[in-house]
Amino acid sequence: MAYATTNPYTAETLKTFPNATDAEVAQALEQGYTAFRAWKGRSVADRVKVLQKAADLLRAKAHDYARLLTLEMGKLIGEAEAEVELSAGIFEYYVENAEKLLAPEPLPSKDPAVIDAQLVHEPLGIILAIEPWNFPYYQIARIIAPQLAAGNVVVLKHASNVPQCADAFEKLMLEAGLPVGGFKNLFASRDHLETIINDPRVHGVALTGSEGAGAVVASQAGKALKKSTMELGGADAFIVLDDADLDKAAKWAVFGRHWNAGQVCCSSKRIIVLESVYDAFMERYVAGVAKLKAGDPMDASTTLAPLSSQGAADEVKDLVAQAVGHGAKATVIGAEVPSKGAFVQPVMLTEVTPDNPAWHWEFFGPVSLIFKARDEAHAIEIANDSPFGLGGSVFTQNIERGRKVAAKMSTGMVYINHPTAVKADLPFGGVRRSGYGRELIGLGLKEFVNHKLIGVTDIDGNF
Repeated sequence: MAYATTNPYTAETLKTFPNATDAEVAQALEQGYTAFRAWKGRSVADRVKVLQKAADLLRAKAHDYARLLTLEMGKLIGEAEAEVELSAGIFEYYVENAEKLLAPEPLPSKDPAVIDAQLVHEPLGIILAIEPWNFPYYQIARIIAPQLAAGNVVVLKHASNVPQCADAFEKLMLEAGLPVGGFKNLFASRDHLETIINDPRVHGVALTGSEGAGAVVASQAGKALKKSTMELGGADAFIVLDDADLDKAAKWAVFGRHWNAGQVCCSSKRIIVLESVYDAFMERYVAGVAKLKAGDPMDASTTLAPLSSQGAADEVKDLVAQAVGHGAKATVIGAEVPSKGAFVQPVMLTEVTPDNPAWHWEFFGPVSLIFKARDEAHAIEIANDSPFGLGGSVFTQNIERGRKVAAKMSTGMVYINHPTAVKADLPFGGVRRSGYGRELIGLGLKEFVNHKLIGVTDIDGNF
């Protein structure tokens, strides 16, 4: 695996990094364990001072951090700046809430001999984080902020195409005052991962990535009897009911499908519209997509970014061709995209039938699958006919109706009148092939802690 910065807009390889050696992996684990033994003894209030400092540093150089995101994976500069702010917000969430969330919990007992019982939440050790390229900082922040607050330490294996982002975040945390080894970016090879997982000082693995990678790593963690969390793919349904505000729905559909060039697990990939408003919605949606402007992602006026690499762009185009080969209709929308850069022109796929394999695929790019539903029940049926279950959306002017539809959708997250979102103070995660476990808020904070019972009794003889 070659770690390299290749600008998706210019195709220029700017910098390469060698894979970690076996000795460097061993050193990272040794330093991590040394850091853990000291870090776990510090109070939560003391730990989160480092998180606050990291947030302050991110904001102080927000544009510099953002430019690195755009350079390495092609993210629009405005979206990159928003990701930097989101990462700072995640740090601050735990600054404000970790101490309360980790406080011992009193447990009532009906046994009169139990004088006192408490559940305490103790750190475990080193956590391995395996993260993808589409949100290089956010993916790191949402795992290290809760884990460092809890008293764990983290070793990171980041995606091979964002090495400078990974390196920048390690330097950020050191500058913020985290001890050496508290967060280590490691340019590990895939062969190193099982070695790391099997190390007794490592107590869990958190992966965000593809189904294939998740299956391999979850299997390795299971064999090692280590807990894992898996945040995998998604094909979020975007349901437009017959009483929706169509202007609002179309606007958010354009955004929900095309932010980050459509390279988002929780992007609005399947747009399901009731037939009574289908034509009116589609007129608005197509017009909105056609206004997107592809170009230099460093230019603030650009609204459609290149994909992360030419290989990623070629894969999306190949999947579209396969879908058409199985009977789907492809409609290209908008002006031609630049020949320079890893661009994919927005494509709309209609007439996708259940026997077409594309019905169940995840398109990681600006490709919209459009479905016409007979009624509300049919829309829910289409939405749930997916191997994924990450997020989803319902558009309606009747909020109670929206809640009822949301309750019938088999996903980890549903938003009413908004595409699936990522926020510092809301949980993230899915079901089925979208993975298991949750990140952010208190759920993410307690994924890798020892929930220890401490009970006090006063009794002679048998308990």
